[in-house]
Amino acid sequence: MNGATVKTTMKVIGLAGEAGCGKSAVAHKLSQQDDVTYVDLDKIAWQTYRPCTLVYRQLIARYGNQILRSDGEISRGKLGRIVFSDAKALDDLNAIVHPAVNNHLQRIIENEKARSTELVVVEGALLASSPYVDDSLFDVVIWLEATQKTRTQRLRTAGRAKHGERRVPRLERSNVVTVSAEGTVDHIADQILEVVRSLGH
Repeated sequence: MNGATVKTTMKVIGLAGEAGCGKSAVAHKLSQQDDVTYVDLDKIAWQTYRPCTLVYRQLIARYGNQILRSDGEISRGKLGRIVFSDAKALDDLNAIVHPAVNNHLQRIIENEKARSTELVVVEGALLASSPYVDDSLFDVVIWLEATQKTRTQRLRTAGRAKHGERRVPRLERSNVVTVSAEGTVDHIADQILEVVRSLGH
């Protein structure tokens, strides 16, 4: 990564925070560096929803056929309308999906370690919020903190203003470090790399 520090042990960091804090932009910026791999947990989660998987069957058992599209795939919109209006339904979703996501992520980390990757950046909004996250997979989880004004402006610019209505609480966890997400993407990325360097070898 930028040649300033030579890593002898691969580090795995999580990027968490509320919508509009800049997770995706910063993750993509970091992934442009040599020996850095970016993982989007949202995409992994949707892979677990595919028909004939255990998660697919569990979701239908919990929420019924109302979450299905006409082609038998799970509808993200239909499922979202259920879980984002019912805290118990959302917790049940996380309890079903997160174990499968953890297993998938563990396999990715093992593969990256075999490839001598220096840094794995894992983006996931709930990494500092869900009790179902496997903390042992991460060296540190970084909570990107931005004011509501900043987050709202970013979401409006991206055409995603409605996403600002969703609140993501942060749990008190020993492996979570807060980094200011105000300022440019480059500035935020530099702060994150400072945290990574502080982890040592």
